[in-house]
Amino acid sequence: MLPDLFAFERRRTDLGPEAAILGGFALDQADMLLEQVEHLSRLAPFRHMQTPGGRHMSVAMLNAGSLGWISDPSGYRYTPIDPQTGLAWPPIPPLFMELASRVAQAMGFSAFVPDACLINRYAPGTRLSLHQDRDEQDHNAPIVSVSLGLPATFLWGGLQRNDPTARYRLTHGDVAVWGGPSRLVFHGITALKEGMHPLTGALRYNLTFRKVR
Repeated sequence: MLPDLFAFERRRTDLGPEAAILGGFALDQADMLLEQVEHLSRLAPFRHMQTPGGRHMSVAMLNAGSLGWISDPSGYRYTPIDPQTGLAWPPIPPLFMELASRVAQAMGFSAFVPDACLINRYAPGTRLSLHQDRDEQDHNAPIVSVSLGLPATFLWGGLQRNDPTARYRLTHGDVAVWGGPSRLVFHGITALKEGMHPLTGALRYNLTFRKVR
């Protein structure tokens, strides 16, 4: 069942120009999305990537698409090959592509075709520090971010790291989108609180769709 457009408009929270949280937009497809995450994790296992500074990220990650985002002592970048398996990243499932397209169109980004999907897995206590998504060549295309599982607190700042940040609660099935003037806004996730979700247990998953090239 596709989401009722009027229902999600009532649950829409505007973050800034061409940026919003669409409450519950992916809720009706959440079960199938999680099944696809499980399938992808068998092809390209979750891993804690190493930062250029030598630390390991607390959030576990995997990629799907023609390009995958990686971090290691050489820096942050996209690559067509999974360095852990030596194989191409698995393709983005059609279900994912269809959802990302519908979300983007709902926000006015009619030509969005992602070539990368970064999947983050959060356990209690893990976080994603305030950052910009700058490694993509195409900064006109939006970021589409789907929340599954435990609720999280989303940090939304400005174009400078020291700009004030607002906090928003993201729950199972919510989708955040930001593009245009808001594309390079600093954002992050605070430390995940402990809890249990009927579909994901003590975990939260985040699907992030990007147009890299």
